[in-house]
Amino acid sequence: MRRVRRAATIDDVAREAGVSRQTVSNVLNAPGVVREATKARVRLAIDRLGYAPHASARRLRTQRSSTIGVHLDPFAGGISGVVLDRFVHALTERASDRGLRVLVYSARGPQEEIARLRDLREGGEIDAAVITGTFSGDPRIGWLDAHGVPFVSFGRPWGNEPSDGPPHLWVDVDGASGTRAATEHALVTAGADVAFLGWPAGSATGDDRERGWREAMVAAGAAEGARLFAEDDVQAARLVALRAFAAGAPDAIVCASDTLAVGAHLAAVSAGLAELPIIGFDNTPVAEALGLASVEQRPEEVAAGVLELLMGDSGRVIAPRAVASDAPGAPSRSHVLVTPRLVVR
Repeated sequence: MRRVRRAATIDDVAREAGVSRQTVSNVLNAPGVVREATKARVRLAIDRLGYAPHASARRLRTQRSSTIGVHLDPFAGGISGVVLDRFVHALTERASDRGLRVLVYSARGPQEEIARLRDLREGGEIDAAVITGTFSGDPRIGWLDAHGVPFVSFGRPWGNEPSDGPPHLWVDVDGASGTRAATEHALVTAGADVAFLGWPAGSATGDDRERGWREAMVAAGAAEGARLFAEDDVQAARLVALRAFAAGAPDAIVCASDTLAVGAHLAAVSAGLAELPIIGFDNTPVAEALGLASVEQRPEEVAAGVLELLMGDSGRVIAPRAVASDAPGAPSRSHVLVTPRLVVR
């Protein structure tokens, strides 16, 4: 009769690593309090024995779900939505590496999302949340803060910072840096007349990306190129670009999204300007397939920044206002601004 091998226990790991049971527990649940050499020895023992901590038992012991809730935006089609999909995928992978789970929930608007977060929090299903698509006056931020729910936003506060306490934790992509790099590249490789195709004024993200174009043009001493407006729609961008070409084509176009860049590219092809340099933003598979240069947001780095802020040095999910440098387990900063990179094709 074949003997079934007994599953390794935390005591087995402690004996193998030559440490106490508590030290193994600290490596699993609070790695920030353990020396690197000791952590390495314990993790080697875990790998050697194939030890797998029992997640449900840990949740019962700590009264924590070890789960982060993240909003899944409604499917809207289009080109650039893939960036958030990549972010959620990366967040799930990296959270798993830290012994955490990600629970994805849906909501059709801010108030419905607040109701969903309330249910998940009161039901003990999540310990913390990650919100996306922040905007000026965002009610989710006030609700999360008022109810003591640890959270990080993928997106800057855009005017939502509290006046009576530390800022909330956030991670964002430096859009201005991305369009600045794109414009500088166009100025060097194409010419001094670089136009910008962006969304109508009033979008915080869009205005930030426009700022990078303007700064690069001023720094180069170039005359300000045409500022073209279009909703984030391929056909709308195509029509706007065609009208602009009728008055004379620029040397290059920097766009606020790949959706706009694809529309401008289609217009350029139909106007006999197939070689016109057009640079998008998001580095989607569509931009790659068409051979368009684009700004890569690096959503994997955004996910890493979210977990860094949310968990702090202690490896535990922290309270949203624990951002002072002397707060136990607090991160050393209240935000992470990821620098994107220009992908030239």
